[in-house]
Amino acid sequence: MWALFDSRNQAYRAPFGAVAENTPVFFRICLPRCWGCHGAFLTIQPDGAPREECGMFWAGMKGEEHEWWDIHYTPQTAGLYWYGFRLDLALGTGWLVRTPDGRAAYSYTTSEPLWQLTCYETTLTTPDWPVGGVMYQIFPDRFATSGTAKPDVPGDRVMHENWQEPLVWQPDAQGRVWNNDYYGGDLAGITEKLDYLAALGVTCLYLNPIFEAHSNHRYDTADYTRIDPLLGTQEDFCRLTQEAAKRGMHVLLDGVFSHTGADSVYFNRAGRYPAVGAYNTPDSPYAAWYHFRRWPNEYGSWWGFETLPEVEELSPSFMEYINGTDGVTARWLRAGAAGWRLDVADELPDGFLDALRHRAKQTDPDALVLGEVWEDASNKESYGHRRRYLLGRQLDSVMNYPFRQAILLYLLEGGRTAFFNRVLDIVENYPPQVLRLLMNHIGTHDTERALTLLGGEPSRQRGRSWQAEQRLSDDQRRLATARLKLATLLQFALPGVPCVYYGDEAGMEGYKDPFNRQTYPWGREDKDLLSWYRALGAARRECPALGEGVLRQVDSHEAVVCFTREQGDGALLCAVNGSETEHTVRLPAQMAGARVLVGDGRLEGDMLHLPPLSGVWLGR
Repeated sequence: MWALFDSRNQAYRAPFGAVAENTPVFFRICLPRCWGCHGAFLTIQPDGAPREECGMFWAGMKGEEHEWWDIHYTPQTAGLYWYGFRLDLALGTGWLVRTPDGRAAYSYTTSEPLWQLTCYETTLTTPDWPVGGVMYQIFPDRFATSGTAKPDVPGDRVMHENWQEPLVWQPDAQGRVWNNDYYGGDLAGITEKLDYLAALGVTCLYLNPIFEAHSNHRYDTADYTRIDPLLGTQEDFCRLTQEAAKRGMHVLLDGVFSHTGADSVYFNRAGRYPAVGAYNTPDSPYAAWYHFRRWPNEYGSWWGFETLPEVEELSPSFMEYINGTDGVTARWLRAGAAGWRLDVADELPDGFLDALRHRAKQTDPDALVLGEVWEDASNKESYGHRRRYLLGRQLDSVMNYPFRQAILLYLLEGGRTAFFNRVLDIVENYPPQVLRLLMNHIGTHDTERALTLLGGEPSRQRGRSWQAEQRLSDDQRRLATARLKLATLLQFALPGVPCVYYGDEAGMEGYKDPFNRQTYPWGREDKDLLSWYRALGAARRECPALGEGVLRQVDSHEAVVCFTREQGDGALLCAVNGSETEHTVRLPAQMAGARVLVGDGRLEGDMLHLPPLSGVWLGR
């Protein structure tokens, strides 16, 4: 199809996507001959530098009515390059500007918006072990308990009497929520469930924080060097990693380094610890870690929560404590962890991220360093400047909220065009080494449960009292289950690594914290959903193209999302019909002779028939 320019079509821009330093990039535009173009220019602006113009060359005719102009441009240093095209026409100056699908529109008034070219360092490498696998996120207190007694558990924790007991969500008389009710989930309990996880195809366990802390979520770290006593011991952790390794699984830890708990060895506001914390005296060895406006009660805290004093990450003593030779980063990698998921990575300064990656890779070259970033991490701005997470010296990859948004909005609102625009923005902007390791989730401890979001009434900022009473009706649950199956077909087939939030496969419901953090319903699982997830995990193992295969759109009805993943001789086609009307898709030639791997679709020659709210994987 003719276009003025299309950054996602290699006839117009090659190679596609992010490139390494000193890689020549070919740009070509196609203009109507009747415009009378007598000069075309690539305008390109390295991030933070002045814009420059490069004259393009007339490159011949396309048919009798259009003409090509082209140029090669070589970005020499890692960073973002913003580009567009200026035209000298018979009627004056004009510009080609970017449309949401990566194509061009003509503008005679402005040169914005521009396209993004990501250029990464030639040394960028990422671990191979996550590629093609499946991640599984565990909230440790709520997944599984071994039932073993634990010594040295603080006496101020409120323990539930049984696993099915309702969680505590109401504030106290002063309106405070303490998050101090526990069910006793532990590391030994996770170890006991490894065979269950292996049957789901899991290859990586991502554990929410496991270090000593005085809340059930444990994002208020009290001691980075000690496993929380309710979860077990360092020996329990080592046993978990060893048993996981026997089943081909790695264990990813949650690193919470932008803040600590106020009730911690380091701050010690409650006086729980014999150590002298920063709250206790300005002479504390930890005093330089925190920013006191007026000691001791006025200090910087994470999002205003006084229980979470912010850390000065670039403080030399904190940097040494976390990223030194024998620091926290290296200590737990040596103990068996396979890497770190970094909480609020966009709130960690560049110098800290540089040092953490260096230490992690020096300790274990295969260590995974993955960050929590909710937006497009390639062009994220924080700390007043553009971040460089994905250019080669910081993160291996990120949690992929943009794909989550694309999947959920497609199933709730429809529209393949919007879906692909969201997905292909990421595919185009991220280095391929990063793309293959994306943590593709559709729910986490910070979001509503996928079932609730896909079938329930939107919460619309309604409070916990309303959320606590909500349950899906039978009709809502049927709809939500059908949509969840389609969501996972997409999630497991897109570039990156699918991540299952514990209990989604069992049919758990719930709005946001704390209702999305209830105990796993052992013995009460949704057997149909559980079988579905197991089938997906098994089918994924059969498809090498899902590791690093190229994603290609397949033409279809606007209600149907259809694409292939292709690598070498292998290919998988994913087709999802999120509407309540049957649709058909004509299979591309490379899928001739394909067979159904999982899902519901009827093949007749080169036509695939998709019933309402159905989807399928075809493989060859």
